[in-house]
Amino acid sequence: MADVTNIATKLADLKLFQNVLLESEQKLIAQTDDNTICERLEGMINSDRENLGIIEAAISRYGNAAEPRDISQQHAQKVSQMMSGSELTLYDKYLQLELLKHQQTMTGLVLHKVAQSLNDDLQDLMEPLNRVNFENRAHQEILKGVLYFVGTREIGGQEPDMGIWASIEQGIAALKGAVSSAVS
Repeated sequence: MADVTNIATKLADLKLFQNVLLESEQKLIAQTDDNTICERLEGMINSDRENLGIIEAAISRYGNAAEPRDISQQHAQKVSQMMSGSELTLYDKYLQLELLKHQQTMTGLVLHKVAQSLNDDLQDLMEPLNRVNFENRAHQEILKGVLYFVGTREIGGQEPDMGIWASIEQGIAALKGAVSSAVS
């Protein structure tokens, strides 16, 4: 029975941090004056809103609602404070967003793997989370490009090589191709 509670709690954590991602992305758009980066963030926001719906549907289908852990709530609150505050530079804030995306990706992948190891019904229930996992992974690649740009400007005072976006786009296309193959 502990597995049921653990899974429900991890799903609640996943939902909590999906909301933190959305909130953080919206705050970063307001703090960013680069149109290309803002366009990328807007795409992430649209995707993350859909992904929040997928997570909520998984929680509903699972039928064992739980609250996020206290430590997760404290972490979420701290991330929100950092994203609103002035202690971190813009580069630092984008780095925190990328780390949060990584956390979401890994939590989703682990939940999916746990479901595979427990039973087929649970695996079927968690299958839609794979879309969320792969999109979060693609967002990490976009954020790498953002970090290159923001970091080069902030740390070096120079404009970065524009070829970075092309390589990021190629990486995302390859990742999406892998997802399509895995789904079909």
